[in-house]
Amino acid sequence: MVGSAGGLMVSMCHRVNDVMRLCCELSANQQVQTTVRGSGKGAAAAGGLAFAGGLIGGPLGIAVGGAVGGLLGCWMTSGQFKPLPQIIMELSPQQQQKLYDDLLAVMGDIQWTDLVQLTALVMGNATLKQQLTATLLGYISKELQAQVHYVD
Repeated sequence: MVGSAGGLMVSMCHRVNDVMRLCCELSANQQVQTTVRGSGKGAAAAGGLAFAGGLIGGPLGIAVGGAVGGLLGCWMTSGQFKPLPQIIMELSPQQQQKLYDDLLAVMGDIQWTDLVQLTALVMGNATLKQQLTATLLGYISKELQAQVHYVD
């Protein structure tokens, strides 16, 4: 019996992994990028140092302060703009399970044997693809409090 329970766990892990990889595929096709909260700090640093530079050094101080502030802002926000597939693969096991459960509710009784079959089933059904993408983006926005952007 232990062997069958262990096999069930492995099977479940594969199913969660299949769905996470499907999410990566969906988000890559949509050209989605996310912004983790905090990018406002970088903009504030750039603007604040440009203002301070202007008070101290006039027009040249604005340029120097803006450049230094821009570099500081870039450093402060580095790593906060990430492609959605990267965010998905960095989710904790608990977060992946929650996302899996949310997506499974949309998928209903779809059965698949591997990632290739799952991807074909979803990509071949425009309505399902749209519903899963909306669920994924909703999860990212609500649970991770990230802003979603479409990359041109």
